[in-house]
Amino acid sequence: MSEPSMEAAADFDAYAAEYDALLASGLSVSGEDKSYFARGRVVWLAHCLARLGKTPRTALDFGCGIGSTTPFLLEQLKLESLVGMDASAQSLAAARQKYAGRRVRFVSAGDYQPESGFDLVYCNGVFHHVAPGERERVMRVVYESLRPGGIFAFWENNPWNPGTRYIMRRIPFDREAVPLPPPAARRLLSECGFAVLRTDFLFFFPRFLRWLRWLEPALAPVPLGAQYQILCQKPEHGA
Repeated sequence: MSEPSMEAAADFDAYAAEYDALLASGLSVSGEDKSYFARGRVVWLAHCLARLGKTPRTALDFGCGIGSTTPFLLEQLKLESLVGMDASAQSLAAARQKYAGRRVRFVSAGDYQPESGFDLVYCNGVFHHVAPGERERVMRVVYESLRPGGIFAFWENNPWNPGTRYIMRRIPFDREAVPLPPPAARRLLSECGFAVLRTDFLFFFPRFLRWLRWLEPALAPVPLGAQYQILCQKPEHGA
């Protein structure tokens, strides 16, 4: 497979060593750290999969970065194996050092060959770094990575949330990103052959309003959460 974005890979190579610090600085206005959001995404995904009666055993973390979501995917989804893929060599080196093991391996986007074998693909905050003209090509790599009937959990930052836009401006590697509104994301997914199952919005309340977070499941249809998940499926017989 060709690199999803060589320019983005170079950018993230430059930021890999200080990724955590830069992200923490940007997220600090929410009162939470990256683990709160990573765990929250995967817990919500696990909830959605349970509602569908899906129990994936193999998964691909598409654009895994430094591997921060790895422990949550393993813990919450009880995966037998997880592959993390990224275009940034420096990010992958950090991920391997911390998380590689019997159930986990990491692979460069340049070496990755989709083989239609994964039960699940998880992707968070990748496509706003992909040039709009390249998004369909990259999305088709995701499609080709899934077995027929496999599930794709597509997470993105919600540009309809003012707090999200503010935080992205605070983070150096997000400042030049091109946000992907939910309708455009659903259209892209459908055009690439996916059946969209549901769209949910998460992370409505910063830490100082955490006493309201019990409301978040009921607010999931409201398109104002800081991030959104589009859960979709590769048809059983292809597209």
